[in-house]
Amino acid sequence: MSTVYILIDHNDGHVDSAAAELFTLAQGLGEATAVVVGEPGTAAALQPELQALGAARIIAAEAEGASRRLILPAVDALSSLAAGEAGPILISATAAGNEIAGRVAARVASGVLVDVTGINPDRSATMSIFGDTIAVDTAVGGESPVYTVRRGAIEASAATPGAGELLAIELPAPDQKNVEITSFSPAERGNRPDLAEAKTVIAGGRGVGSAEGFAELVEGLADSMGAAVGATRDAVDLGYCPSALQIGQTGVTISPDLYISLGISGAIQHTSGMQTSRTIIAVTNDEDAPIMSIADLGVVADVHDLAPELAREIRERKA
Repeated sequence: MSTVYILIDHNDGHVDSAAAELFTLAQGLGEATAVVVGEPGTAAALQPELQALGAARIIAAEAEGASRRLILPAVDALSSLAAGEAGPILISATAAGNEIAGRVAARVASGVLVDVTGINPDRSATMSIFGDTIAVDTAVGGESPVYTVRRGAIEASAATPGAGELLAIELPAPDQKNVEITSFSPAERGNRPDLAEAKTVIAGGRGVGSAEGFAELVEGLADSMGAAVGATRDAVDLGYCPSALQIGQTGVTISPDLYISLGISGAIQHTSGMQTSRTIIAVTNDEDAPIMSIADLGVVADVHDLAPELAREIRERKA
């Protein structure tokens, strides 16, 4: 059975939630080998979680200062592993993940597919193109094809625990190409779920009218439901909310169980980032708005009237 390498994102001593999706994809491709890049001891701390996800082997690519170096430690680890034993490589489709994928593919002379939504047993992949309006199956070449997988596109399935054998490899010493983080200020996290991982997202657009309207309508409804908050590019450009909340081609890609839009028309720039949501509810005063064509439920109403009433009703039922 061939080996499938899975680059593991991790934060605060835990495996990133998207790893479960990568392990689900790996089931049809071969034996899962988790690759953990970080400071000494990182892989051992993550070993129980990775075993539960189905890792047959866990590669500890560790060195002092590795967590402060950008991109290259992961590229070095994956390319050296694939050079020794070829196999598909799965990476989460983040900004860093996509750059790592391109560099690894160049080193191992294999093809790379970015932002895939599925991988077939023959190593072809499913992708959504032209703003998610067309789904295609795409072939990729090389002995170690590299894929970055869209977060939330795969429904993670229950895994059979793996042996989780822990093995270590040596990372090359930093050279003149090395980029190192000299200081780091983490983003302040509020009480709401992370937008990229949330199961429920409330998003607002130009139709909410102002920053005050965004806070009252979008954030008010989100807080009543315990949901994450998102926005369109228009809402961000108009100063209604921070850019970190932007969903779409130049923002965050999401795939929640429930997505509710308030005052959003549905430009392709936005819908390309949320179109794979399980259930889409659109609230707008324009029955011909493009978002209505992809909504499971379209509500023609004034968001200024409906959203506060909905939030109030939810809070009362929770009480």
